Amino acid sequence: MKIAVLLPCYNEEPTIAKVVEGFRQAVPEADIYVYDNNSTDGTAQAATAAGAIVRHEPMQGKGNVIRRMFREVEADVYLMADGDDTYPASQARELIQPIADGTADMVIGDRLSSTYFEQNKRPFHNSGNRVVRWLIRRFWHTDIHDIMTGYRAFSRPFVKNFPVMSGNFEIETEMTIHALDRRFALREVPVTYRDRPAGSVSKLNTLADGLSVLKTIMILYKEYRPLRFFSWLALLLALVGVGMLVPVLIEYFHTSLVPRFPTLIVAMFMLLAALLSLFTGLCLDVIVTKDRKNYELRMLDACGSQNAKP
Repeated sequence: MKIAVLLPCYNEEPTIAKVVEGFRQAVPEADIYVYDNNSTDGTAQAATAAGAIVRHEPMQGKGNVIRRMFREVEADVYLMADGDDTYPASQARELIQPIADGTADMVIGDRLSSTYFEQNKRPFHNSGNRVVRWLIRRFWHTDIHDIMTGYRAFSRPFVKNFPVMSGNFEIETEMTIHALDRRFALREVPVTYRDRPAGSVSKLNTLADGLSVLKTIMILYKEYRPLRFFSWLALLLALVGVGMLVPVLIEYFHTSLVPRFPTLIVAMFMLLAALLSLFTGLCLDVIVTKDRKNYELRMLDACGSQNAKP
């Protein structure tokens, strides 16, 4: 069984050598890949000196790095972590084992059930994680605790059939939603989390990246659950339309006059938009259902080809 440790990095010179060494001790049989994303410090040199396989991704953004890693690296089990020394390499086996046993396609290193809220010194990150977790649980009816963790293990079928669309830090949210929608087997393993050491600087922009994550959730909800998305939109439009129409009707029944024609026209347009939204959801739902069937067939073909190899 071939194991690959994947470490996307951008300006992680102070910590990357320690991270590589930690995973080398925890999983000595694994190939450790460091993908440098245009670092301006000595990240690549430090990783090379530590014995990692160093490759480069010129397109900026964590999602772009993960796209290249998933395309290029061949393995049976993939373990992904960050190069900032916030995740414990000592727990790598706990994440890898369910993949190796065939009982999971993605194992999530759950920080939020452990030490994250005590260790993380950025309060808006804490509240942002809570908001994202609430939305995913609400929309996809799951009990997953940590949506945005960067410490994960994957099976080969997941890695080679995951269409990476995000370019930046919203990639973890996209992974989770894709796995939930495609019914991959998920497991969570609580992991200890420690804040970045002195000299290591976070690349996250709390407001900009937080808004990108929320935007990604809404876009993926529209794409994966179009009937629900457009039904809620239709309901909102219908409520506004009815709210505008009722006073006009009441006045008409009392006076047999319609003095507020602009209100009536806008109300009718809102109700028409509600109907169009509902039918849009119905049409897209048929397309998404067909896409799910085709995806399952592709997965069967891929698994059959893999099993047929000597």
